Amino acid sequence: MTEVGTSVLPRAAIVAGRILAWALATLILVTALCTIWIGARGALAYRHLERVQVGASDIASSLTDDPSQMTSSLARLAADAREARDLTSDPAWKLAEAVPWVGPQLNALRTVAASSDQLLGESLLPLSVAAKDVSIDSFKLVNGHIDTSALSSLAAPASSAAVEATSAAQAVDDINRRPLLGVVDSAVSRAGKLFSQAAGAIDGLSRTSQLLPKMLGQDAPRNYLLVVQNNAEWRSLGGITGTAVLIHTDKGAVSLADTQSATGLVRELAEPIVPLSDDITQIYGTRPARYFHNLTQIPDFTVDGPIAREMYRSRTGVEVDGVLAVDPVVLSYLLKAIGPVELPTGDSLTDSNAVQLLMNEVYRRYADPAAQDAVFAGAASAVFQGLISGRGSTDALLVALGRASEERRLLVWSAAPDEQAVLDGTSLAGQLPVTDTRTARFGVYFNDGTGSKMSYYIKPDVTVMSDICQSVSAPHQTQLTLNLTLTSDAPADAAASLPEYITGGGSFGTAPGNTKTIINIYLPEGFALASAVSSDHSTFMQNTYDNRDVLTFGSELAPGASIQITASVRGVATVDGVEAFVTPTADSALSPIVSDSCTRY
Repeated sequence: MTEVGTSVLPRAAIVAGRILAWALATLILVTALCTIWIGARGALAYRHLERVQVGASDIASSLTDDPSQMTSSLARLAADAREARDLTSDPAWKLAEAVPWVGPQLNALRTVAASSDQLLGESLLPLSVAAKDVSIDSFKLVNGHIDTSALSSLAAPASSAAVEATSAAQAVDDINRRPLLGVVDSAVSRAGKLFSQAAGAIDGLSRTSQLLPKMLGQDAPRNYLLVVQNNAEWRSLGGITGTAVLIHTDKGAVSLADTQSATGLVRELAEPIVPLSDDITQIYGTRPARYFHNLTQIPDFTVDGPIAREMYRSRTGVEVDGVLAVDPVVLSYLLKAIGPVELPTGDSLTDSNAVQLLMNEVYRRYADPAAQDAVFAGAASAVFQGLISGRGSTDALLVALGRASEERRLLVWSAAPDEQAVLDGTSLAGQLPVTDTRTARFGVYFNDGTGSKMSYYIKPDVTVMSDICQSVSAPHQTQLTLNLTLTSDAPADAAASLPEYITGGGSFGTAPGNTKTIINIYLPEGFALASAVSSDHSTFMQNTYDNRDVLTFGSELAPGASIQITASVRGVATVDGVEAFVTPTADSALSPIVSDSCTRY
């Protein structure tokens, strides 16, 4: 009989059990200590990263208020980012990243910390040191001149900074957010937005410092054609090109060399001035290469720019080095920065009246197209002269130009291939929307079919949706939906109350007061059409341009009427967001870039 308290197990088993118990106890203790250790370091790292985020706004202010303070501010934030990186990169932290549930949170925090250190310590801080002697006023025209040497000195450091900033932003963008908790997911989202904005700004500075000195004639005199679009009569990228301005640059000096109306340049050519691809002619015919007014009917400025250059050369003999495009909304942004300008008509053109005056009121006042052209030319010239005289603060001008660029209202094409390569892929290039691994992109483009200025009264409402609302890394079946509503807010008595020049007078088969619009919807690459319907049950044509399916609808709206179009596509991709590029209108409150509610940021 066994005594009480005496084990029946062999001694070896008893020893093994004790060893296992000690091992488990030790593991529990180590785990607890690691948890405390990681938790403490994580809290400290998070505090450092919070200071980085809060300090970012101070840096933005110093860039415009006192650039000399930027380096010291960046140095303090870089120290915080370095501390956060050190706190989240020790062996215990990396070991804990393998633990289910908590591991992804720790990995995300470490990635944000490392990327913050890269962005601040390896991108922004070296750039600020290189730029310490460059004033922000170097970007401003003073008495018609810009110091190109200041910009050139930034080219190399800005290029290096852009590489580091893009890498840092990409690392944060690549974080798998599906397993992240609310507070961590929110922090990663804020970091992603901040990093994306910073990388975009540095990339913009890099491209500007490479391009602008050359465009300003640093090495040799240059000529550029500036065309002003009129959104009162829609074309895909904005509106008809009504005014053409020749700008001459030489060693940083900028001057206005010539101003002409589109009617005076090229009204109609029997044959296209340059060959057009079959893809283009199937959708737009040959009119974009036969009428100067129709230049931006093709929604790709890398195609439109060469056409404009050749048309101008054929008429004037001047072969320009590039083409730029703006619209009256851009002029209003610039007027907000430089203040009102006086027109030859005696009008004061301001940021609040420029759009209405140039896109509607001028047609009510003057029936003669020559008089209208004189107003447009006077406005373009007055704003340009205000710019080159040095009016307005530099930061206000940069804000105006930045907004115009983001909204794809400011477009630039260069005849020099190496310079165009720097522009490619930016909003300035005005190219077709591109679908990447994260975001699928539609194009929604409008062209007036009334032969009038009735587009001014048409209001588009575009929304896009995705059935995937979280970050994913593997290809998956996705359905995307685009909804478009066009509404006419023309006066009910438009046929009688509006001038014939605005209504078109029925000259092209549209009843006065009605508005005819041709709608081209470009589907994202890699996606196939699932369905497309319009509220008026009209049919549509389907073509292909540059590997994109293009749907073409027609619409004729009476005052107060609306039409709704819905297009859905399906495809296998890694995207978790969807956007649409939309024709910029006369209404600056309507963003030409529309995103869905499920985008990453």
